Amino acid sequence: MDRFEQNIPENVVLSDLIPQKYPFVMVDKLLHYSDKNVVSGLTITNDNIFYNNQYFTESGLIEHMAQTVALYTGYQYYLLQKPAPTGYIGSIKSVEILKLPKLKEQLITTATILHEIMGVTLVHIVVTLNEETIAISEMKTVIAK
Repeated sequence: MDRFEQNIPENVVLSDLIPQKYPFVMVDKLLHYSDKNVVSGLTITNDNIFYNNQYFTESGLIEHMAQTVALYTGYQYYLLQKPAPTGYIGSIKSVEILKLPKLKEQLITTATILHEIMGVTLVHIVVTLNEETIAISEMKTVIAK
């Protein structure tokens, strides 16, 4: 455990950490936070707007990855006792989707911070399902000014 690793307090409300609101929330767990990475979770439900024909869509996976990064930034702001900022996907360098999850399956997603400066965060993201990698991406997210 590095010195910046955080135990996530029980009273942290995820909706306070990201700017997205229902029905556009694509994360339901903050499992780990450190200065180098964040781990989120999402259980696929039939009321999710990206659930279609028994599967969570490619667009949903990409949004889930971006919201994982938003959790990272939102938790940083939480620690500073500031409201979560609004951000957006600045660019997607690469994305590979190997498998689509189904109803009730739980995603575990790790975003590793490669570089962060002046509101721009470059991350490598891996989405797993039952310890199997199902999606990989490298993207930049940008905090709106």
